Amino acid sequence: MNAGGAPVDRERARRSRQATAGGPMNAGGAPVDRELARQVIETEAAAVGALADRLDERFDAAVRLLNACAGRVIVTGMGKSGIISRKIAATLASTGTPAFFLHPAEAVHGDLGVVQDDDVVVALSHSGETNEILRLIDTIRRVGARLVCLTGAPGSTLARSADVALDCGVRAEACPLNLVPTASTTAALALGDALAMTLLVRKGFRQEDFAHLHPGGGLGKRLMPAGRLMHAGDDAPVVPVTAPMSAAVREMSDKKLGMTCVVDAAGRLAGVITDGDLRRELAAGRPLSARAAGDVMSAAPHTIAASTLAARALHLMETHRITALVVVGDAGRVEGVVHLHDLWRTELF
Repeated sequence: MNAGGAPVDRERARRSRQATAGGPMNAGGAPVDRELARQVIETEAAAVGALADRLDERFDAAVRLLNACAGRVIVTGMGKSGIISRKIAATLASTGTPAFFLHPAEAVHGDLGVVQDDDVVVALSHSGETNEILRLIDTIRRVGARLVCLTGAPGSTLARSADVALDCGVRAEACPLNLVPTASTTAALALGDALAMTLLVRKGFRQEDFAHLHPGGGLGKRLMPAGRLMHAGDDAPVVPVTAPMSAAVREMSDKKLGMTCVVDAAGRLAGVITDGDLRRELAAGRPLSARAAGDVMSAAPHTIAASTLAARALHLMETHRITALVVVGDAGRVEGVVHLHDLWRTELF
C-alpha cells in the first residue's frame, strides 16, 4: 500500500522495469514503453475528469473569496506542489488577479511578512500534512488573511484549518510505483486553472486587458493594439478638403506613407488621397494644379479604431489590398495612420 492507502500496481511497475531494461515488445508488437506512456496519459486524464463531478458549493465559496480579495492572492506549496503553485500564481497574475508564489520554507524564515490581512493564501498539499505548509497556518490566522487549500485529503489538518478546502484527490498516481506526484499534480493544476478562468470571467477580463499584460513575445504581437503602431500628431499626414493639391502632394512626400487623410473643417475624416489616386488622375489627363484635395480624394476609406488589434488591421489590409488604414476616434476625427510597414516591424507575418 502507498501512503494514501491505494495498492501499488505491480504489473505497471514490472512493465516499467522491462521498458528501462531494453524496451521489450508486447504480444501485439507495440513497445511496452509506448503502452506505459498511454497508461500514464489515461490515468492523468481520468484524474482531471473526475474533478468535474466534485465541483460544488466549496468551489463557489473559493471563487467568492478570491474575487473579493482586496489584497493579493499568495499561492504556496512545497516540492512538486510548489512548482504547480508557481504556475497557478502566474496564471492568476496574467489574467487580472494580483498573485505571486511564496515558498513555504522561506516563509518561516521571514518572508511571511508579505502576508497582510486583506490577502488570500492558496495552499497546495496533496497529503494536507506537509510540515512546511502547516507551520504557516498560525501566522496566516494571526494576521487575518483567508486560507483556501487544494488537497487530496479532505480530512487532513490543512483542510480542517482552511476557510475553504477543495478536494483534488486522485485514485492513483500515474507513476508505475504509485509514488511520484503525477496525476495529483496534474489535477491540482487543472483545478487551479479552473479557479483562474472563473475569476477571469467574474472580473470581466477582456482581450485588450490580456494584451496590456502581455506586451512581449508572440502573444504581445498578436494582441498589440493598432494605436500603439500608428503615426499620430504631426507624424500623421492630414490636409483639409480645401487644400490645393500641391499642398496634398507635399504632405504625402513629407510624411512618406504614400497617402494623406483629408478632413473637413471639424477635423472629421472626409476621404484619403493615395499614390494610386494621383496616378489615375494623371493617366486620365486631368490636371491637378488647379484642384483641391476634396476634388481628388477617395471618399469613405477603410478605417479602424485605436483599440483594433494589429493582427486585425493586417487582415483588413490584405483583404482590401491597401497599404494604410486611418485610425479614427470619436465623431470620425482622425487620430493617426497605420501603415503596412509598421506591421512588418512587428513580425506578424
